Amino acid sequence: MTILIFAGGLMGAAGVALSAYGAHAGGGNVTTAAQFLLFHAPLFVALGLAGNSGRIRNAGAGLLCLGLALFCGDLLMRHFADTPLFSMAAPSGGMAMIGGWLVIAVSGLWSRFR
Repeated sequence: MTILIFAGGLMGAAGVALSAYGAHAGGGNVTTAAQFLLFHAPLFVALGLAGNSGRIRNAGAGLLCLGLALFCGDLLMRHFADTPLFSMAAPSGGMAMIGGWLVIAVSGLWSRFR
């Protein structure tokens, strides 16, 4: 699906840019956000290249995308605006990412046994 490839490309570009910023400006939270974006970018590209992935896998990708937005968004807000995105945004994002990975894992079994 094109939107997943697009999301992966944006995550990769943001991850590289934030890594450069973190390396030159002493990153902390920025470096962590960059790493999470770079870790997940290839997954979104791979899911997009897999074609029609099914509803379960797409739900997992959606959870991962939401989780990354919350987690990385909170870390970056704390760094650049000195305020959290909202209370418990990073932990909520982390839980959404864990859930997304688990849903993707289940989707692999689902397609196998279906």
